[in-house]
Amino acid sequence: MKQDKNQVFDTIIFDFDGTLADSQRCGVMATQKAFEEKGFSVPSESTINYYMGIPIEKSFQEMADSTLSDAELQSLIITFRKYYKEYEESHLVAFPDIVSLLSELQVRSKNCFVLSSKKTNVLQRNLILLNLHLFFREIIGSDKVSNYKPHPEGIEYILNTYKIEKESTLMVGDAIFDLQMGRSARVSTCAVTWGSHSEAILMKENPDFIIHSPLELLKIV
Repeated sequence: MKQDKNQVFDTIIFDFDGTLADSQRCGVMATQKAFEEKGFSVPSESTINYYMGIPIEKSFQEMADSTLSDAELQSLIITFRKYYKEYEESHLVAFPDIVSLLSELQVRSKNCFVLSSKKTNVLQRNLILLNLHLFFREIIGSDKVSNYKPHPEGIEYILNTYKIEKESTLMVGDAIFDLQMGRSARVSTCAVTWGSHSEAILMKENPDFIIHSPLELLKIV
């Protein structure tokens, strides 16, 4: 994982949960509460953390011990969102040095985006809560694409909308789904080790870079 000395990344696309913000406790609590309230088997914390990188429309089916009907899934999602909103103000926090990182990227005139599996309005609410919303050119939630991670549509939307070259784009995320998406879109990828997936799991996806603290990204871009 060595960088080409002539390579310059003008565009950085960030995942949100587990990359910019520590939402793990919030997500686990809301998921378990929703499954319990609706009478389904409650998934373990490790299972929830593994699927945290993909939209709940898909992950809840994966976590359930039987196939959910459309009505059951929608009811579960509504209940989850109710509890998530309740818990986020006390449990959602930005990771240390994220503000410093984004501030420096802004000084360097980098194009920064957030590409998340959350709905755009929820993502916007979370970014405002953490005072991070002004650092990004656009935020892209799951409702802005037809195909969820790890499909490359989200990255392709950014590249096409803003006329950005793949060679100057870096996808940064904490889950294998982010890295798979970046590879499918043929952009460079950077794994972060402070989120939901372990370094060993991330390394199996052969990211171009791997970092252990936010400010290490400044050495790459």
